[in-house]
Amino acid sequence: MAAKHTPGERIAELRKTYAVSRETLSQRSGIAEERIRRIEEEGLIPDLAPLLKIARALGVRLGTLLDDHEELGPVLCRAGEAKEAGRFVTGLPGGSMPPAGSPQGLVFHALAADKGGRHMEPFVVDIEPGADQTKSSHEGEEFMYVLDGTLAVEYGETAFTLGVGDSIYYDSIVPHRVLSGGEKPARIVAVLYTPV
Repeated sequence: MAAKHTPGERIAELRKTYAVSRETLSQRSGIAEERIRRIEEEGLIPDLAPLLKIARALGVRLGTLLDDHEELGPVLCRAGEAKEAGRFVTGLPGGSMPPAGSPQGLVFHALAADKGGRHMEPFVVDIEPGADQTKSSHEGEEFMYVLDGTLAVEYGETAFTLGVGDSIYYDSIVPHRVLSGGEKPARIVAVLYTPV
């Protein structure tokens, strides 16, 4: 299968390869068929929860939707070389994207984008101040370590404030969201584990 450059293109290619219609993918994933169309044709990047549901419905890892190609050996990511894997925003009407230059969103920089067969998804994430993310939940676990700024984590009914050097590890099935806890962006290392 040829490498694709957006999650939408990869989803469309996987659907073609596996002979899965949008309607069937919608039924399997619980994601509206129109939203899948927008992801594939308009480049809409939803938050991680819908992408995880689509990946699971297609029987692939989340990384399969984000990777350009797979490397079987170790993958080294030097400082400043992390690839931007996408900007995810939750809570916008109809799953729309923020306008260009908008302060909203979480920007994910993949640290192991080319590693084949991995079970973890490591990222450096920039969390813009003022982003109004809604809570999401999905299978798996998440680990976050604060590199810069202040991180506000809402986990179920509990709220945490983390500073530089603090970390948190939690089950992703509990509704959660992460926000910048200050007036400047927060930067974190996030490792997501989702069972296949």
